[in-house]
Amino acid sequence: MYLAEWLQDVLNLFFPQSCACCGKKLCKSETILCVFCEYNLPQTNAHLFHDSPLAMLFWGRIRVSNVAALYIFQKGGRVQRLIHQFKYQGKKEIGEKAGRLFGQFLAQSETIRTADLIVPVPLHPKKKKKRGYNQSDYFAKGLSESLGIPWSDNVVQRLINSSSQTRRKSRYERWENVRDIFKVGNPELIRQKHVLLVDDVITTGSTMEACASALFSAGSAQISAVGMAHSH
Repeated sequence: MYLAEWLQDVLNLFFPQSCACCGKKLCKSETILCVFCEYNLPQTNAHLFHDSPLAMLFWGRIRVSNVAALYIFQKGGRVQRLIHQFKYQGKKEIGEKAGRLFGQFLAQSETIRTADLIVPVPLHPKKKKKRGYNQSDYFAKGLSESLGIPWSDNVVQRLINSSSQTRRKSRYERWENVRDIFKVGNPELIRQKHVLLVDDVITTGSTMEACASALFSAGSAQISAVGMAHSH
């Protein structure tokens, strides 16, 4: 125990860790984020309300029991920097930490905490191979650890390598971009189950809607949806 701590101290001395948001050198008790950023990043608090702007994205589109996201994504902001490192720079630990933190908040939700299985929105195999990982898997893993709900990356398959949802598209164009691209490969895992569907960033909700539609068609009884961030 003491040897491990000593080795970590030596590593921190020669290779100091910095906050993924502000770049400030982390103290010994801090991981990934400094205390200031961890407690001051803008949060949506959408998990506390059934009629939040985030939940309203799905009204009249698909029946989702609860919708929530941890952070508010603003262009040029600290959350964007955090997400970028998580998605494109291989810092998977950011997603796990965010999942563990968000899971503590989601435990307050009477709906979400009753989920049977956490399912991350999948990447197409070609994109996953190029990136090396699916960022949503690590967010799901962190949520699972905190909520005590199992997760699986073996439920939904992405059939088509669609173009990026981050480019400028209207809501209809985003829906057209992801319609019918998901398939449930193991329906026995979600049949008559409450699924907690997770993704990194929720913008118009089109990707979540398409994935949830595939889950309902395969027999899921209830779906809640959460993201690491919500981009207005």
